[in-house]
Amino acid sequence: MSLSVADSAAESKTRRSRLRVPTLGGGLLVLLGALVVTVFLSVALGSRSISPLDVLNAFTHLDRSVSTDGTVTLEMRVPRTLLGILVGAALGASGAILQGVTRNPLADPGIMGVNAGAAAAIVVAIALFDLHGVSGYLWFAFGGAIGATLLVYAVASLGRGGASPLKLALAGAAVTAALTSLTSAVLMTDDVVLDEMRFWQVGSLAGRYLPIFYSVAPFLLVGLAASLLCGWALNGLALGDDTARALGLRVGQVRVLMFAVVAVLCGAATAACGPIVFVGLVAPHLARLICGPDYRWILPYSMLLSPLLLLLCDILGRLLISPGELQVGVVLGVLGAPFFIALVRYGRLAEL
Repeated sequence: MSLSVADSAAESKTRRSRLRVPTLGGGLLVLLGALVVTVFLSVALGSRSISPLDVLNAFTHLDRSVSTDGTVTLEMRVPRTLLGILVGAALGASGAILQGVTRNPLADPGIMGVNAGAAAAIVVAIALFDLHGVSGYLWFAFGGAIGATLLVYAVASLGRGGASPLKLALAGAAVTAALTSLTSAVLMTDDVVLDEMRFWQVGSLAGRYLPIFYSVAPFLLVGLAASLLCGWALNGLALGDDTARALGLRVGQVRVLMFAVVAVLCGAATAACGPIVFVGLVAPHLARLICGPDYRWILPYSMLLSPLLLLLCDILGRLLISPGELQVGVVLGVLGAPFFIALVRYGRLAEL
């Protein structure tokens, strides 16, 4: 009888699992539909409202679209929207991977010193090489973000036990503090560098045109494709290092690969748009509330939730003080903090 009860329980669990897959798949389709609607709103809404017909005309009459509405649509709003989709997806995937690798529910791209590394590289580019504008120091920021990530992992790997989750968090905090101090020292002695850094540090999609999108898109697309393959390994790491090794995972190599993926995603996203906060922190928790602890679902959900949140905040920033504009980093900072506090207080922070 005990066998029949066990078989019945196993069959029931399998049946629930089979029902869960199409349900979660349907949820992804709903989020994808919401993202499509948000993309259209991002192109149409702003300090200058453009009718849906004019938006369509801008795409269907490219050779004759010399109107102001067509120019605003194609040269300003389309690039920032495309960049918002890829950068949002990259930050969401990075946040989910980092929270899984470090087993830290508060981990986000900033924990690896990504923002601090990019900022330090930009300071060097402006102060020593007289480079200005995002297109001028884009590659410096990208290299600085990746270099800081590698430095964090190298520091955490020293000593016994290798790069454990606790050592990764501590190494990230130490490297971030050191690079931030270096950046602040340069900013206090050079007004030109300070003015240029103000534009980048706020975190923004505005003023990012197609050349910047084309520069970072290959890195973001490759990183996003690689991140989708990380789900099974993150599920193993979530069980603890010993259990993961028993399941056949090479924990050290897996962590190195995960950090490489995150370095590429965060480096490209931060270089292009500046340090955009809260998206990579909040989106994975929202994903867990929807789909549970399985990273094979958390990653794609995070990659859809993040650009949805990012573009909605970008639209809100354009409408709040029209004809002026609040940068998306400011809007996310104002709305993200109380939202995350509410998530912790009332919704219970999703467990890793």
